Amino acid sequence: MNQRPATPRFAAGKAEMLAPGMTVGLYGGSFDPPHAGHRHVALTARKRLGLDAVWWLVAPHNPLKADAPARLQARVDAVSALIPEPGHVISTIEDRLGTRYTIDIIRHLTERYPQVRFVWIMGADGLGSFHRWSNWREIAARVPICVIARGGTPLKWRLGRAARHLAGARFQPVAARALVKRGAPGWTYITAPLHAEASSLLRRGR
Repeated sequence: MNQRPATPRFAAGKAEMLAPGMTVGLYGGSFDPPHAGHRHVALTARKRLGLDAVWWLVAPHNPLKADAPARLQARVDAVSALIPEPGHVISTIEDRLGTRYTIDIIRHLTERYPQVRFVWIMGADGLGSFHRWSNWREIAARVPICVIARGGTPLKWRLGRAARHLAGARFQPVAARALVKRGAPGWTYITAPLHAEASSLLRRGR
């Protein structure tokens, strides 16, 4: 009887070690495939927030997408090639812990490392669907959120359900570093030189 191969698990590296007082951006997604838009978000967030590191949380799956993503190791390798700069950590911690939702990894990290300042990073498209995420209000209550605008950003994403709910906790972009220091609840919407490239378009070219 043939057995299915075990799900690959990747060992934690030294880059995932955290120390009290660090500021770390958490940038989650399936990155299927990763592209210049993702790179733009991560680089802009690290610079504008003054982060010690950005963790790219390469998810084994995406509960909001029907199609299964490409093999995890292939996506990890692709992200590593896309963002070789120091300070960017390619992490498979969600796969190793077996978490399914963003709130699960945020609970784990904030409870295990209470002296580390975490901030959730997303593109403007993520803000548009944020209200569909599991326990999205708790996410906003646990970590500040930084939204980076990319090309073709519809106005409805900035005026959607989550944005309206969090309107009173919004920081202006010039105060983005203060947001990280103060912690949740709070969010900011940063507009930077934009990349309109989309993963869906890249998939069509496979």
